Amino acid sequence: MIDWQVVIAMAMFAFASSITPGPNNMMLLSSGVNFGLSRTIPHMLGISSGHLVMLLAISAGLDQFFQAFPLGYQLMKVIGFCYLLYLAWRIAFNQTPLKRGETTGQPLGFIGAALFQWVNPKAVLMAITYFSNYMPTDASNTFIFLTCLMFTAINLPCLGLWVLLGTQLERVLSQPRQRQIFNRGMALLLVLSMVPVLLL
Repeated sequence: MIDWQVVIAMAMFAFASSITPGPNNMMLLSSGVNFGLSRTIPHMLGISSGHLVMLLAISAGLDQFFQAFPLGYQLMKVIGFCYLLYLAWRIAFNQTPLKRGETTGQPLGFIGAALFQWVNPKAVLMAITYFSNYMPTDASNTFIFLTCLMFTAINLPCLGLWVLLGTQLERVLSQPRQRQIFNRGMALLLVLSMVPVLLL
């Protein structure tokens, strides 16, 4: 029998962890401003797909690997932070004209976004916490799979809200100087969003 209280708690965690600021949401907000909704959709789908694969991997025992080899998790955090610095540099110095059709920059694609989840400590912590704190110990494979899909179904609209917020901000940031200040501010926030995770 399904314990609906557990399912509701899992859904609430999925929503809270997906909607709050983090590296993924900061990048989607910036991409919404600079590239619009349609060009950011692959980025958004890549995040959700990559995280779904991670959830399934954690359910198969990946978290036990991290427990047995904590150095692997620390190495992942360092690699993730270095890659995030590169992404922040791209955002900060994005040469995006005011007309989207003339943009010279490129948004992060599906594959890049999916792979980033594996070096994004917040995404890994979300997945591990989801299983360690909410998943019943006697959960069947079907229950695990369906609740992983539930997490993704909640996660994707949350990501979309950040992109839509970016598209609305694009109308306000009508001057090149405003766009430049925004991009550099977002790059700084992106780096700062990793600091709490790095201290864990």
